[in-house]
Amino acid sequence: MTFSTEFGWTSAARSDVGCVRLVNEDAVLNSPEQGLWAVADGMGGHAVGDLASRMVIERLTGLSTGGALGNVIAEARDRLLRVNDELRAEAARRQVSRIGSTVVLLAARGGACAYLWAGDSRIYLFRNGRLAQLTRDHSHVEELKARGQLTAEEALHHPAQHLITRAVGALDTLELDESSVALADGDTFLLCSDGLSNEVTEAEMASELAPGNCEAAAQRLLEMALERGGRDNISLVVAHAEDVLGSDRTQVNPTL
Repeated sequence: MTFSTEFGWTSAARSDVGCVRLVNEDAVLNSPEQGLWAVADGMGGHAVGDLASRMVIERLTGLSTGGALGNVIAEARDRLLRVNDELRAEAARRQVSRIGSTVVLLAARGGACAYLWAGDSRIYLFRNGRLAQLTRDHSHVEELKARGQLTAEEALHHPAQHLITRAVGALDTLELDESSVALADGDTFLLCSDGLSNEVTEAEMASELAPGNCEAAAQRLLEMALERGGRDNISLVVAHAEDVLGSDRTQVNPTL
């Protein structure tokens, strides 16, 4: 496995209303030329969740992408804080308790990626034949698991499974977590709303991501979630990094 500072990106995105909902309250950003990808999931059951997710993605699409990775993430954070204020004001104007959206953003510069998130939309990394979840859900169930009050198996069927503790627009103060990872040749990232992660297992995700074909993986993962019932909106982005300078290629996850 080689690490480098020059990577080329391919990516593919899908967003579908699913088989049950009438409105798609998800939105996605797929911009490999900018090194930016995001998924936003409007809060189901609340007023105009589609407005919230669309506002989140529109603000992130306008990010300045010429600077250092840390500057990109800092600007993304500032923009999301402003969206939070706007959504709180809009909820007050409409006299509803909240208008909100989860968000997960991945940004790439040189040989690294940084990501930030609020809510239960996720980022996974497939590397060297293994899938790892990079984000930790901001949810009631995840807090119970962290305290040892709930097993992973119990969490799958817990009645509060969809109760999230953070989202853009949910509270007057928005808390965003962030982290970063050094890139390796052949890395493939999956960003998704819970409409995918609740229907498709991690083993199935890994199997579809392994070849490094973004379009094929995105389409097949969407189809699998729909086949399982598509109980929620389903959104995902698959992004694949290729080391354009390195002579070594990881053999487990080869660049196509």
